[in-house]
Amino acid sequence: MELVLGFIFSFLSTVGFGIITNVPRRVLFLAGVTGACGWTVYLLTVQVTGNIILQNFLAALTIGLLGNVSAILIKAPVNMMYVPGLVSLVPGIIIYTSLKEFTLGNYLNAGRNLIKTLVIAMAIDIGFAIAEAIFRRIRRRLSRHNRGKKTKSVLD
Repeated sequence: MELVLGFIFSFLSTVGFGIITNVPRRVLFLAGVTGACGWTVYLLTVQVTGNIILQNFLAALTIGLLGNVSAILIKAPVNMMYVPGLVSLVPGIIIYTSLKEFTLGNYLNAGRNLIKTLVIAMAIDIGFAIAEAIFRRIRRRLSRHNRGKKTKSVLD
């Protein structure tokens, strides 16, 4: 039940953030599904391991791969999938706690939270970079496969 609710609320938060950031209506549904799938992978990984790096990495990898596929399907820039899809992964509470601890003079706790935030951001970035590298190879193979055909591909 937790996974279903996580999927639904992540879908809604992704679509809501997409509306706030003026993502076109035709992109909202697939962006929502992409973000919700990324969050579901995050929740599944939480059940398997307590490693916050792996959780964010796999979720970002999922959003990266699905975002690229979705962008091609609806012929939209992939950033329109990435930005709303990331809203669930942003470590906002950790950043907030870090700043609160810093203002209260608890520099050790503030530093720990800041490092945790940076590690999460790096895991997300690496997940997206690997997704882009994987998809670039897939796109090339699909383009090569379609070159000999007279019909125009969606990828061209």
